[in-house]
Amino acid sequence: MNIRQPAVSGAFYPDQQELLQTVVTNLMSEATERELSPKVLIVPHAGYIYSGAIAASGYKQLEPFRRQIRRVVLLGPSHQLAFEGIALPDCEAYSTPIGDIPLDIDAIKSLERFSQIQTLDAAHAREHSLEVQCPFLQNALDNFKLIPLVVGDASPYSVAEIIDFLWGGEETLIVISSDLSHYLTYEEAKHRDSQTTKAIEQMSCALTGGQACGCYPLNGMLKVAQRRGMEVVTLDVRNSGDTAGDKTRVVGYGAYVIQ
Repeated sequence: MNIRQPAVSGAFYPDQQELLQTVVTNLMSEATERELSPKVLIVPHAGYIYSGAIAASGYKQLEPFRRQIRRVVLLGPSHQLAFEGIALPDCEAYSTPIGDIPLDIDAIKSLERFSQIQTLDAAHAREHSLEVQCPFLQNALDNFKLIPLVVGDASPYSVAEIIDFLWGGEETLIVISSDLSHYLTYEEAKHRDSQTTKAIEQMSCALTGGQACGCYPLNGMLKVAQRRGMEVVTLDVRNSGDTAGDKTRVVGYGAYVIQ
């Protein structure tokens, strides 16, 4: 079986199974569960010491649904490769130190009919935006299959079309992986991320890379949410100056539920 191996374990998160499970469990135990019905999570993808607590505030909301959710559509931006459209991997599972996550091969094959979809293993091989979500998903859910999509230069319409196609029912969760502002001062980042959060809450489909590095998948998701009359709930907005970095040059993180 062709399995996509971890690319950033030992860097973004621990590469030892027991330690990784402990870190994720501790992050989750410190998060607060709210009475929400998440169809969509928007969560950050930096190293766990920087954004893990913010991501955990999103994944914590899945606890009542851990047996119900059996399929996860995971969309994130491409940091390693410039391309147009949306990339599928050429593999049957995503591996983490905790274990292998099987892909939903039938759903992946059904996506090949769309012109914006291509199989591009190079887009997945070193990409961290999807990988860092996987240990959280393994902690928060019981048995599930994954549909991992790296989004390149793609319009909100083309992303929305794929999300709509994969929407499913209560068994399907959609996860959008995105950080917020990059490399501003602490105060600048707080201001910009506050404005970005307002735009997300208002379901703007015109976010830029300066607001959110995952703007391409995020804009598509917000277009779907707007059309479906959904609600955005902000869970946590902080930056690396609040967690594990200095305040001269920070990266912003936000966690949101769409229900």
